[in-house]
Amino acid sequence: MEVLQEGQGKLIGWHDPDENREYVLHNKSRALTDKTTTAKDAVSKFVKDGDIIASGGFAHCRVSMNIVYEIIRQKRRNLTMCGKTAVHDLDVLIGNECISEVEAAYSFGHEVRGLSAAGRRMVEGGKCKVVAEISNAGYQWRFLAGMMGVPFIPSRNLVGTDTFKYSSAKVVKDPWSGKPVTLLPAIYPDVAFIHVHRADIYGNCQIDGIMVEDFELARCARKLIITTEKIIDNDIIRATPWQTVIPFYLVDAVVEQRYGAHPCEMHGEYFFDEEHIAEWLAVSKTEEGTKKYAEKYIFGTEDFDDYLAVVGGFKKLDFLIKREEMRVPLYTPWRK
Repeated sequence: MEVLQEGQGKLIGWHDPDENREYVLHNKSRALTDKTTTAKDAVSKFVKDGDIIASGGFAHCRVSMNIVYEIIRQKRRNLTMCGKTAVHDLDVLIGNECISEVEAAYSFGHEVRGLSAAGRRMVEGGKCKVVAEISNAGYQWRFLAGMMGVPFIPSRNLVGTDTFKYSSAKVVKDPWSGKPVTLLPAIYPDVAFIHVHRADIYGNCQIDGIMVEDFELARCARKLIITTEKIIDNDIIRATPWQTVIPFYLVDAVVEQRYGAHPCEMHGEYFFDEEHIAEWLAVSKTEEGTKKYAEKYIFGTEDFDDYLAVVGGFKKLDFLIKREEMRVPLYTPWRK
């Protein structure tokens, strides 16, 4: 195909699809094995310095903060973040010097709460670089190409925009119509972490509410860490197979962690902890404040359960549960 234009952004996470197929063949087992572990062990085993990482959920919704805090606690460095819908998770990771590069689509803002002070400070100070940009849909399609095992996905957007200019995409001449079409390169993150409502010990996962990019992300990530509100019996999984949106053979680790998305929201389970998010936004305006936050809530706690006790314990969590019940007054059989 004739290449008409090329974006200036850095290409991250691309692999020859056949090479990735070989990786999956030799590193992903189809056996039903117990994959339960701790967040500490999962991060220690699967997240390495220099990795390209991706976080599931959306912004402040269904985010695996359990793994985010553990990455910080283990002081992983020089990570590249897929900023598809990365907001609170990305901001906390950048503020604690874990992220050195970001490909940004939906990042660096906490929506109505304001901009990401820590992320902005680190980028402006040269400690973190935005190496490429892409649209939100464009990132979804990068994951889709990786899931499909094809080198790229054609698209009719981005052309003529600054987003294309700073992306890693290419515009080519469509061999059928002769018109320009954008090619979005596949991406295969080194490791992704996704928080779900329920999973069994093998990694079969169920999600209530929208999946955002998690269907595609789970299928293109080279390593996948699942954190779950609850581990359920495999017989329950088999009774409603249509609810299994992430099958076991994609998963490398399963971590059971109730309230594992805090301070973010978990649909049907608990609401955003706006008080805690506001605290982060206030203290992260300065490097000193960011360090004090980490000392209190991350390095000063042994694990996520310890963190939950520090942020308010059962009293706070019960309030967030009741607040979510007011927002989503639906029958939720998984509570029974």
